[in-house]
Amino acid sequence: MTHRRSKRLGVVGGIGLLLVAAVAWAELPASAVATSAPDEGDPRIEGALLVDATQVKPGDTFRVGVRFRLDPGWHVYWKNPGDSGLETEVAWDTPGVTVGPLQWPFPHTFRTPDGFITTHGYDGEAILIADAKAMEGPTTGVLTVSAAVEALVCEVHCIPAELVLTRSLPLGPQTVRDAETAAVFDAELAKVPRPARDSGHVATLALDAPQLTAGQDFTGTLTVTAPGGAAVPAVEGDFFVAERIPGVARVGLSAEGPGRFKLKGKAEPDVQATAPGLTGVLRLGTAATGYQYLEVTAPLAPMVAASGAAAGTPAAVKPPSVKDSIAAVKPVGAAVATPPAAESSMGLGLALVFAFFGGALLNLMPCVFPVLALKAYGFTRMVQQEQGRVGAHAAAYAGGIIGTMLLLAGGVLAVRAGGASVGWGFQFQEPLFVAGVCAVLVAFALNLFGVFNVGLDGTALAGKVDQSHGLMHSAGEGVLAVVLATPCSAPLLGTAVGFAFAAGPLTVLAVFTALGLGLALPFCVLVLVPGLAKKLPRPGAWMERFKQVLGFALLGTTVWLVWVMGGLAGVDGMARLLAFLVAVGLVTWLYGQGQAQDGVRRLATVGVAAGVLVASGLLTLRFEDQGPAAAPPLGSAVATARPWSADAVDSALAAGQPVFIDFTADWCLTCKFNERTVLSTDEVRDAFSKHQVAFFIADWTRRDARITAKLAEHGRAGVPMYLVLSPGAPATPEVLPELLTPGLVSDAVKRAAECAPSKLGGGANVLCAAGFPNH
Repeated sequence: MTHRRSKRLGVVGGIGLLLVAAVAWAELPASAVATSAPDEGDPRIEGALLVDATQVKPGDTFRVGVRFRLDPGWHVYWKNPGDSGLETEVAWDTPGVTVGPLQWPFPHTFRTPDGFITTHGYDGEAILIADAKAMEGPTTGVLTVSAAVEALVCEVHCIPAELVLTRSLPLGPQTVRDAETAAVFDAELAKVPRPARDSGHVATLALDAPQLTAGQDFTGTLTVTAPGGAAVPAVEGDFFVAERIPGVARVGLSAEGPGRFKLKGKAEPDVQATAPGLTGVLRLGTAATGYQYLEVTAPLAPMVAASGAAAGTPAAVKPPSVKDSIAAVKPVGAAVATPPAAESSMGLGLALVFAFFGGALLNLMPCVFPVLALKAYGFTRMVQQEQGRVGAHAAAYAGGIIGTMLLLAGGVLAVRAGGASVGWGFQFQEPLFVAGVCAVLVAFALNLFGVFNVGLDGTALAGKVDQSHGLMHSAGEGVLAVVLATPCSAPLLGTAVGFAFAAGPLTVLAVFTALGLGLALPFCVLVLVPGLAKKLPRPGAWMERFKQVLGFALLGTTVWLVWVMGGLAGVDGMARLLAFLVAVGLVTWLYGQGQAQDGVRRLATVGVAAGVLVASGLLTLRFEDQGPAAAPPLGSAVATARPWSADAVDSALAAGQPVFIDFTADWCLTCKFNERTVLSTDEVRDAFSKHQVAFFIADWTRRDARITAKLAEHGRAGVPMYLVLSPGAPATPEVLPELLTPGLVSDAVKRAAECAPSKLGGGANVLCAAGFPNH
C-alpha cells in the first residue's frame, strides 16, 4: 500500500541507515533490541529501546525512545494513520519512573498508485521519544524500563508486529548523560511539530460558510503569519497532515501563496453536539532551505444536519476506521442491543409475513416431526367422520398453538419488563422447563404404547374418538408443537422474532400470533381445502403399529432433551432427570391401573400416583447451574473451534484473519444439523484452512447476556446465527441464513479473506466497506 522502491534505492538507503545507527546501537543489551513482522522468514521491523542517560539520579529527568528500523518499502503508522492502518502504540512498564506522552515527528504520506487511499506514517528509521522522571529515593539500585510496542507494518500487504524491549539503568548521586543518544534524540525532536504560538506564529482560519453541514464538503482559507512580520517560507510536497478531528471525515490544505492555504474538507454524516476544531501539523520550508514544523489549531464552524436541524440531531453513522471497527466487536452489556436500522425498520407488515411463513416452515424442522406425525395419525382416524368434527379438532389444534404462542409472548414481555434479555427458545435454558417437557414426552409415549388412556373412559375405542382423543387432546398437541418448535429457527423466523423482541408489546403479540397461524397452517389447509382429507390413507390395523412407532419417536426426542440437560446441569443433572422420568413412567402405569378400577380403589391408585410424582419431583428436580461453558459444545463441527469472546475476535481480526462465529445451543436442532452436515464437511474445513479462518463458537445453551445482546444487535432473537467478519470491514459482518450449505459458507469466508488488509495493503476497510458482504 506504499510506493515500491527500486532495489538500488533500497540497498543505498539501507546501507546509510546502518551507518547512522551503528554507533548508537553498538552497545545496546540484547533485551533492548527485538525484531518482528516476519515475512517469508525475514523480519520487516527492528526496534530498539534508547535512553539518553547511563546513570540516573532519583528525582531527575531523562529521555526514553523507541527507534524503528524498517526494511525498504515498509512503513508503520502515525497517530492518525489516515484512510487505513493502525496507530503505532507504545505501552511503558517502568516501576519507579513516570513516562510522559510520546512525541511524534512529522510523518511521511503514502498513497496507493491510484491515489484512492492516503495514509501517514514512517519508513526507513524513526524514533518516538518521551520524557521520563525517576522517583525520589535512595541513590542505589537499578531502574528497569520496558516498552511493549504494537504496530502494523505494511508494504503491499500488512503484518502485525509486537516488540517487547527492556533496559536497566543504575541509580547514582548524579545523572550521567549519553552524549551520542542525546544528539540522536535532539535531531529527531527537531522534527516534532510545536504549537504555532510557541514560535510566535499565528494561524487564523476563515471558512467560506458560517456553518458546516453534516455529510457535505466545506472550504476556507488558513493564513499563517510569522513573528515580527517575517516572510513565511514556501512549502513543498505533502506539507500538512490533519489529526483526528471529531465530526470531520477529511481535511487538506493546498498552497495559494506564502502563508496562505486553501482548506478543503468534508463533514461527517452525523451531527456533532459541539463545533469541531481544526488540528494538524504543518511543515514550512523546503529540503533546500530547511524545514520548520508547526502544530496549528483553529476553531471550525458549528455543524448542522442537512435539513437544517440544530447540532445534536442524530444522523447517519460514520463509517469506522479499521481500529474503530475492531473495537466495535467488543462485548455488549446485559441489555438487549438495538438491531441495525436496516433490519429494525423492516415494518410490521413484513415482520408478520416473515413470522407466518417462518411458522409454516417450522413444520419441516426435525423438532416438530413427532407432533406432526401424531396429528397425521389422528386426522387419518377422524377423516371418516363428518367434516364438522374434523374441523373442530383442527380448530382446537390451532387454538392450542396460538394460545401457547400468546402465553410465550406474555412471558417474554414479563421477563423483559423485569430488565432481563430474552430470545427465541430461551425457556430451554432452564433445567426445570427441560425436565417438564421430558416428562410430557414420556407420558405421551406411554399413552401411545397403551400404558394408559387420555380421558376417563378406559375403552378408548375408535368409535369414541372424542373421549380418548378429544378436543382437549388436539389442543394439547398444539401446545406440545409450540414447545418443541421453540428450539428451532427456520428461515424468516429469526428476523421476524428479532423484530418483535425489539418492538412494543402489541407488536410482540401480533408477530407471535402470526407465527402460530403459520405453524398450524398444514392442518388448517387439510381441513379447509375440499378433497384433501380424502387423499389420506384409509384407517386399518397399520395405524396401531404406527401409533407405537410414534411413541418411540417421542422417546427419541426425550433422549435429545436429556443430552441438553447435560449441557445445563452436567452429568449429575442428567442422572436426576432420568430418575424423575422413571418415576413418571411409574406414575403413568399406576394411573393406567387405576383406569381399570372402580370407585375408591381408582381414587386411591390415582392418589398414590400423584404422591409418587410430587415426591420424586421434590427429590430429583434440583439442578445446579454449571456456569459459562468452558469449551465448545459437544460435537462441535470443527476441531479448531474456540469459545467465543470479543477479545478473541479482536485478536484474530487484528492479526488479519477472517472470523466465522457460530451462535449455537445444545437444544437447537437446526444448529446441530448445520454443524453435522455442513460445518464438519471437508469442503468447509478446507476453506477454513486455506483462508486461515478463526472459528469461534458462541454457546447459548445456558443463559448468556452477552450472546443475547449480540443476537439482538443483528436483529435476531435466537440461534442459530452465523457471522462472517472480514479484517478489512469488521464493522459490517455478513449474516448467513439459518440453514447452511457448504458452498454458501466457503464463498462467505473467501469474500472475507479477499477483503483482508493483507490482500489490499492495509486499505481494505475503505475498499471493502461498500462491497462486503454485499458482493
